[in-house]
Amino acid sequence: MARLTYDRYCDEVSAQTALLREVLPGDDLSAKVPTCPDWTLADLVRHVGGNVHMTDAAVRGEPGPRPAIGDPTRAGVPDTDDPDTLTTWMQDGADAYARTLRERDAQDVAEIFGLLQTLTFWARRAACDILVHRADAALTTGAGYTLAPDLAADAVDELLEMATDPQVGTRVFTKLPELFGPPRTIHLHATDTVEGLAAEWLIELGPDGVIWRHGHEKADVALQAPLTELLLILYRRLPLDFAQVHVHGDRDLLEGWLARVSMG
Repeated sequence: MARLTYDRYCDEVSAQTALLREVLPGDDLSAKVPTCPDWTLADLVRHVGGNVHMTDAAVRGEPGPRPAIGDPTRAGVPDTDDPDTLTTWMQDGADAYARTLRERDAQDVAEIFGLLQTLTFWARRAACDILVHRADAALTTGAGYTLAPDLAADAVDELLEMATDPQVGTRVFTKLPELFGPPRTIHLHATDTVEGLAAEWLIELGPDGVIWRHGHEKADVALQAPLTELLLILYRRLPLDFAQVHVHGDRDLLEGWLARVSMG
């Protein structure tokens, strides 16, 4: 269950896009993105901008094809590498999508990428996707990267909720069943969070699937890291040997989990 409000997610769609835009160079977007090796910064902008424009159209009920999961096709992307044109188009799309979401009820539903979900789900998904791609841009340009603790913790929740959702998990994390079998556990522990944030997670793998809950319990493997770094490790944006990161126990199990729940 989402721990932030629908309005907050709508706000973050615009705000995270603006923060992403701030770390981009204004004269050249040709740099390769190390965390997305097939992309340049211009490709990253096209991806984020294409997503928000497409999802906005879907929520508004515009006719037209909707790309399936993994389909890179995007309509209406500017045919240019000009940074100002591309980033303005991306921001305009994010702002328009946020307005569209606010005009509708959080429990309304929309089918996007072949998934029928509430607008709370789609607003949250957009905010989390953009904040991760903001990290891609920051890591490329050497800019700083920070997240509000409640937003970072919610993004961890969101990833785990998708992985364990019967509809979403089987469509998005197709290799996750490879880990099903004898009971094993993974503990995620944010080391720098404020009291009451519930920034510890226990993931339980078994023969029938995976479940998770908040909690501090002994596990087969534990990952300890500052909250933002923990989130970026889960998204494969930072390595396990990054500073201030500690792994205790079955590292192979943790690496297997990360390989199967990573998202672009």
